[in-house]
Amino acid sequence: MTNATEVLSEFNIGNSVAEFDEKLDKYFFETDTFRSVIRSEFDVIAGDKGTGKTAIYRVLKRSYRHYSELESVEIVDAFNVQGNPIFQRLLRAPALSEGQYRTFWKAYIFSLLGNYLIDIYGPEYNEDLRNLKNTLDHLDLTSADTTPATIFGNLHNLVLRLCRPKSIEAGISISESGLPVVVPKVEFGDEIEEGTEVYSDDFLKTLHNAASSTDLQYWVLFDRLDEAFQEDPKVEVPALRALFRAYLDLFEFESFRLKLFVRRDLFRRIIVGGFVNLTHINARKIEILWDEDDLVDMLVSRVKDSDKLVEVCGLENKRNDEIFDIVFPAQVDVGERKPSTKTWMMSRISDGNGVRAPRNLIDLVNKAKENQNRKDVREPRDLDSLKGPLIESSSIKKAISQLSEQRVQDTLLAEAYNFSAAIEAFRSGKSEHSHNTLKRLLEPHGEYEHLLRGLVEMGFLEKFGASFKVPMLYRDGLKITQGKAS
Repeated sequence: MTNATEVLSEFNIGNSVAEFDEKLDKYFFETDTFRSVIRSEFDVIAGDKGTGKTAIYRVLKRSYRHYSELESVEIVDAFNVQGNPIFQRLLRAPALSEGQYRTFWKAYIFSLLGNYLIDIYGPEYNEDLRNLKNTLDHLDLTSADTTPATIFGNLHNLVLRLCRPKSIEAGISISESGLPVVVPKVEFGDEIEEGTEVYSDDFLKTLHNAASSTDLQYWVLFDRLDEAFQEDPKVEVPALRALFRAYLDLFEFESFRLKLFVRRDLFRRIIVGGFVNLTHINARKIEILWDEDDLVDMLVSRVKDSDKLVEVCGLENKRNDEIFDIVFPAQVDVGERKPSTKTWMMSRISDGNGVRAPRNLIDLVNKAKENQNRKDVREPRDLDSLKGPLIESSSIKKAISQLSEQRVQDTLLAEAYNFSAAIEAFRSGKSEHSHNTLKRLLEPHGEYEHLLRGLVEMGFLEKFGASFKVPMLYRDGLKITQGKAS
């Protein structure tokens, strides 16, 4: 006799958060989006929370040498993977203009990649590397420690010194066009007199020449941008707009490419009010989207990693849809007009923008498995004589309520902090609203059009004709019931 609990205890589909998924490389599902990225068809990878931006980054970073398309590519991190994002240090400096942030990002990329090249090849490698080392020395940007945290910290300290004239010669500041540095002489082939401005495009050309001389292309990866400036939206928008402008400025240098991983809602905030040459960015931007088949294939590929489950349930050589039907019931809510379990799940992990994040599906199944395991401990099942599914509908229903509560806390209230009061106004209410009922809910918490637009953009509200609905993903977590508000 095979006890169901024994099988479920070994049923492991991994962690929904890429940073904590020890088997990510094994579980990683290569979508068309990923293949497009490694072919370098896109530089801006946009997606909602939980759709796989960090997973793509981690696989690129750890396994890029396994892909023939990346044989001539080196991956360089521009951020720290753990701890507080290094970019938060900009919040401690005086606020800069968008043009000044743009210069800062260029100087950071120059220092980060420049020191990386010197560390790998050394200044004796060729004349281009010697010029790069001399330029780093003269700009006081040379660093023996080439980690992003140290490079960013050094440059941040330089900005602080430049913004506090009492510690240096009076009158020094950061300009819109370049990073002025007081040095006796800076050599780019020609001499620049003391006190003149060192323009970013000049030292970036030096970096480009050095990188080109190695016969490799360098991808400089930026992630965690959504975490960087959450405490100060007034810094977030100009700083990140400037990063995207710097990306456009650097596009002419083929020896290195910025790869920007950004949340879709953050990208929308960055471009509000217009963005010159946005079409150039959109031409190199791809959005991470998952269709139903991709999600099922991703889930089943993880299910098949549980050897005991495959053996006991006879999953070997079965199609993905057959495996899904063995593990889960045909329907969660039984009835002639009720949807299949697959359709039921997909509708409940979707936000108001129709985004179905893999994170939501993985969390839902993990919670359902845990619920089923607890039930099987109380009421043991013999799998040898089991006629029903491995995970029953009652466990799935309980899991969706748990998932909803979790997403309300860790996605809505934790991250959309400017809208938390407006979101709480929906608690214990109805799921469908007209403009009139929404105004009554939202106007006490701010300007109605602003709040409505924000709630729609973040996927908390979905437009249906003249009405708006709260998606099922968030209903249980806020105790919202089906029906029209009056």
